[in-house]
Amino acid sequence: MKVEWVTTEAEWLEAATLLQQLRPQYCVEQLVRQMQKQAEAGYRLAVVRSAGRVIAVAGFVVGEKLAWGRHIYVDDLVVDEACRGSGGGTVLIEWLKAHCAAIGADQLHLDSGVQRFAAHRFYLKHGFNIASHHFSISGLTSKD
Repeated sequence: MKVEWVTTEAEWLEAATLLQQLRPQYCVEQLVRQMQKQAEAGYRLAVVRSAGRVIAVAGFVVGEKLAWGRHIYVDDLVVDEACRGSGGGTVLIEWLKAHCAAIGADQLHLDSGVQRFAAHRFYLKHGFNIASHHFSISGLTSKD
């Protein structure tokens, strides 16, 4: 298994096709457009390939905050449902940890829906801590 950066249009499409498992509210074309828009602001996309096919995707940003210092925040992380348990997720998490160290980032962060128990077990197994509750308010913009 190998981690690769997504750079070409075909790779964006392949990554989006898998990412749709995590974000089913979007069609693949919407995902590609949104990810490329976010890339203009620093969003990066890495994939794990096995036997030539993408089996895991991570979309993330590098940031700096008073609370965390330099860090990576993972916006999107998914392993193909058909490949879970094959080690692709572990390869991706270990790569993200190494990438943090390589760029001088001391912390790796992500949020996970409260209902995603299998994902939580995976993250805890890989050294993540449940450090806070994430609060949000949506629907603040006018729809007029």
